[in-house]
Amino acid sequence: MRRETAYKLAGRNHEHPSPGSGLTKEREVRFAASPPGQVERAREALRMLKGVSVSDASSPDALCVRYSILDYSLELLEEGLRNAGFHLDNGLYAKLVRAIVYFCEETQRHNLLSPERLIKKSNEVYINVYDQHPHGDHDDTPVELRDYK
Repeated sequence: MRRETAYKLAGRNHEHPSPGSGLTKEREVRFAASPPGQVERAREALRMLKGVSVSDASSPDALCVRYSILDYSLELLEEGLRNAGFHLDNGLYAKLVRAIVYFCEETQRHNLLSPERLIKKSNEVYINVYDQHPHGDHDDTPVELRDYK
């Protein structure tokens, strides 16, 4: 039996995502000190992306980006900036934070795209399948004749 069929038979609801589930992310993208002026160029480049809003961060060599996890990820945005010739901060702290954020966003995207698991109603799937398919245990004899002694 296909997984989708099992989920339908168990009556699972697969409406994703629910409002307020943390889909909008606000991250800080840090740039290297050289070459100068790349923060302003990156701001203009990121503003051209639909669904991404850019604002000033607390430090002058960083930008604050806001996006939906369904459309973008920090890894995708930073990879696009690197491919466009921007130099991002490669300090130990920046690499550590970047790795954690990449992992968390990838896991969240994977969980949003996968269907809900059958945990407590798995027996109902097999009951419904058994009832819907013909099997050898069906007796066409009327009830009153089966109990004749």
